[in-house]
Amino acid sequence: MTASAPVAAQLGGGLGGGLPVDLPETVGRVREAVGDIVAPVADPAGAVLRDVRALARERVRRLADFVAEHGDTVEWDEKRQPAVRGEVLLLDPDAASIETARRAGFALLEKSEIEGLGVAYARFATPSGMPLAKAVEALRKAVPDREVTADQIHFRSGRTPNAGGRQDAPSAPLPRGGTVGIIDGGIAGSGRVAAQRGFAAGAPRASDHASAIASLLAGAGTTRIYGADVYGDDPAGGNALAIARALGWMQGQGVPVVSVSLVGPANPLLARAVASARGKGMVIVAAVGNDGAAAPPAYPASYSGVLAVTGIDGAGRVLIEAGRAAHLDYAAPGADMSALVPGKGRVSLRGTSYAAPLAASRMAARLTALGNMEKASRALDAEALKGRSRTGRGVLCNICRSGL
Repeated sequence: MTASAPVAAQLGGGLGGGLPVDLPETVGRVREAVGDIVAPVADPAGAVLRDVRALARERVRRLADFVAEHGDTVEWDEKRQPAVRGEVLLLDPDAASIETARRAGFALLEKSEIEGLGVAYARFATPSGMPLAKAVEALRKAVPDREVTADQIHFRSGRTPNAGGRQDAPSAPLPRGGTVGIIDGGIAGSGRVAAQRGFAAGAPRASDHASAIASLLAGAGTTRIYGADVYGDDPAGGNALAIARALGWMQGQGVPVVSVSLVGPANPLLARAVASARGKGMVIVAAVGNDGAAAPPAYPASYSGVLAVTGIDGAGRVLIEAGRAAHLDYAAPGADMSALVPGKGRVSLRGTSYAAPLAASRMAARLTALGNMEKASRALDAEALKGRSRTGRGVLCNICRSGL
């Protein structure tokens, strides 16, 4: 695997070719948070700011490398975000808007809706020779009464697992059980997978990242796991349409809690799919990403009603690389722990990717025990350990670290 491939990526929203970061605002956020994310040093805020800048530059480099390497299937959209090459999405299409798009040179590839969620869309090929960024703007101008978007790529928000983790005994019991869905890559090595389906070319295809997440869920006591592989072997996998379809499938399977350890920019199609799934009672838990405090808000964590989760290390400090969302609900272990991955044995983990499923496991257990969303939410808040800032309503599943 290469560092720029989706399986190894930890990208949030792209910064494009520059660094459009509000530095004074970033410095303020860093200085407010420094006590929670680093051990005391001579100039803690300065040290963290240097790390923040480095993370921002690294994200820019990785995005550019990713698009360059996969230029046959990926290109920049109008906001300089990586997206599926040569395709645009039109929401709520009708006969008139489709015909208008055709006259403007867009070829209809598909007219459908997200199964189980009722979100209608049309997928078009862009006019020959027209860059995606210009195509999005051209179609928006042609059909101003409809939402038009590129199909942006989302990237995993955790590092590829490394060998050398350890396993300790749990120090106290936790309520266990429940069902959690994973939207990520393919899952291997877990006897708790009730069903698995692919939403990309070559899927389901075993992924270390998704397999580690499934191992964490099993260790935290989740009884049943559903897996949706939105990557497969497609460089343009992880796109908004694939994630929306995965949510629809999860809804059809009756999955009550879904963990998403992927990050990307806001996308209107995915936003509608998330809202529809939530309206049908699904709890969506998402990681805030690993691009640091200077990163733009990560999605789907930033969508309204999604439970946004950050990660902490073994000392209870928020990970230095933890990204941000428009809101923050909880923190959970994201480092100094391990999981079982087929072919590699027990591996060490780091990243907010691994915090999100632990928080999801707690919600699933509470839902199973109480059978009511309102009661489960209150119980989860009561369970969350309060203390440090930048952990939302508190830390969930901290005891899980020693039992994984």
